[in-house]
Amino acid sequence: MTTPQILSVCVLTGMMLLFIWGKFRYDVTAVIALLAAIALGLVKPEDAFSGFSDDIVVIVASALVISGAVQRSGVIERMLRVVQKYVTRLPSQLMVLCASVGFASALVKNIGALAMLMPAAFQMAKRSKSSPSALLMPMSFASLLGGLMTLVGTSPNIIVSRVREDMTGTPFRMFDYLPVGLGLTVMGLLFLRFGYRLLPGDRRAAPTMGEALDIQDYVTEARVAERSEAVGETIAAFVARHGHDVTVTQVLRAGIRTTPWRELELRAGDVLILGGAPDTLEQVIAGDGLELEGHDRAQPQGSEHDEVGVIEAVLGVDSVLVGQTAGRMLLQARYGVNLIAISRRGERLTRRLANTVLCPGDVVVLQGPLGLLPERLRMLGCLPLAERSLRLGNARKGLLPLAVLAVAMAATASGLVPVAVAFFAAAAIVILTGSLPVRDAYSHIEWPILVMLGALIPVSDTLRTTGMSDIIGVWLAQTAASLPVWGAVGLILVAAMAVTPFLNNAATVLVMAPIAATFAGDLGYRPEAFLMATAVGAGCDFLTPIGHQCNTLVMGPGGYRFGDYARLGAPLSLLVLLLGTPLILWVWPVH
Repeated sequence: MTTPQILSVCVLTGMMLLFIWGKFRYDVTAVIALLAAIALGLVKPEDAFSGFSDDIVVIVASALVISGAVQRSGVIERMLRVVQKYVTRLPSQLMVLCASVGFASALVKNIGALAMLMPAAFQMAKRSKSSPSALLMPMSFASLLGGLMTLVGTSPNIIVSRVREDMTGTPFRMFDYLPVGLGLTVMGLLFLRFGYRLLPGDRRAAPTMGEALDIQDYVTEARVAERSEAVGETIAAFVARHGHDVTVTQVLRAGIRTTPWRELELRAGDVLILGGAPDTLEQVIAGDGLELEGHDRAQPQGSEHDEVGVIEAVLGVDSVLVGQTAGRMLLQARYGVNLIAISRRGERLTRRLANTVLCPGDVVVLQGPLGLLPERLRMLGCLPLAERSLRLGNARKGLLPLAVLAVAMAATASGLVPVAVAFFAAAAIVILTGSLPVRDAYSHIEWPILVMLGALIPVSDTLRTTGMSDIIGVWLAQTAASLPVWGAVGLILVAAMAVTPFLNNAATVLVMAPIAATFAGDLGYRPEAFLMATAVGAGCDFLTPIGHQCNTLVMGPGGYRFGDYARLGAPLSLLVLLLGTPLILWVWPVH
């Protein structure tokens, strides 16, 4: 081997050891590896930042934005209401989510299927009071397995099909992958059902300052609209349908207080004083078509085009609101903000928001133009709390984000548009249509993940630029020549699995598929089994977060460390090898 080839292996080995050690954060480790590669002359200075323009960076960032828009839309929450009644335990939730994302990945790009169902994982984890980390990595692995079932499920399948066409004149068709892919997917789902216990139980996404707030007893006011799902429903049924997470503290009918007894039937026009956590209140109001107090009030003059948002604040002792009511203060008319919720420690509020006398220490949710809110808080003597995501008072776009995602996935599946372009366009559309405000879009992007990817891509590419990948290919051909056919196929599968974290799955197929096919021809074997082994190995990176964008996508939200992937992925990789090799040979005979 030449000196550059040795140095390339040393840099990659050192990088992996740093990842496993965990002393430095994963993005810092990636930057260290990039600087080392530049210093050793393995990466040219002009190519140092080429990784940040790679498609995978765009795909991951766009998928996170789209996932945030789908989560904000509330569609997943409504779909889960029926499922959650019957699926309440973590193992059952895991099977539902993994099976859904796995079989969806057969028809659409696995990264798209995962992005669509990630919000569901957060909702289910919240219901079962478990960490999303128990669901996200298994879902990512299930999406990789599901992508093996069809031509469009993952990029390696498409590339392998072209290699076969170049060699034999016949490409792999849409469902030629199904027998092998389906068998491995079913095996993987069964393993994940029990194997998720191998993951550390303490993994969680990095907490924000806003999560330190534990304000769960807000009171807000909403009107029952004509077409609301709540019309004709008793209060007891209304509360039960929402899992007893919301309370009705008062009902106003035609301006007259009505005792909220359990069998009281709700009518259109009723004003409900609702109590609960902010997210719960938002789900109830949006899901049932209720009208939040102040939703139809005009914005202050000059701010009509500003983004409307909400902020939490606490009333100081010297606040002008202390001892006053929102109605008496004319908050909207004088200050351009709406009071949409109040929380008072140790007291259950039953009055209308406009008639509630405010006290020092009350926590309020104010809605208004984001450009005006900081100044208005200062004028009112309110202290803003640490920022956290509140959807109460923010508009939803219903099915629009899902429709945009569906169009993007259809465009990629049909080959009309590259994945990166389709997802980038989808992310832009959900922002432009207001499905996800710009500020929230940036907050949904996991920037450390993108830094890691951008830094690692040129480092990993040194295997190719130094010629090390060619040496690996020659070694594989020489080694496999002395093995029985099942050993040769298994070796190709293992090699593809091992190389994928460094070259990414598409590059692995480009390097390995011609080697595998040529090797099969030299031994007098048909190439299909070896090409299929290459596709399976390249599509099954379960050991690292960097070989496939699905694994990268869940790393930040799941709070995973680099070594966590091997804890669950190593036994799954072994099962793929043990089952995949005979399955491939059974479906694709070599003679």
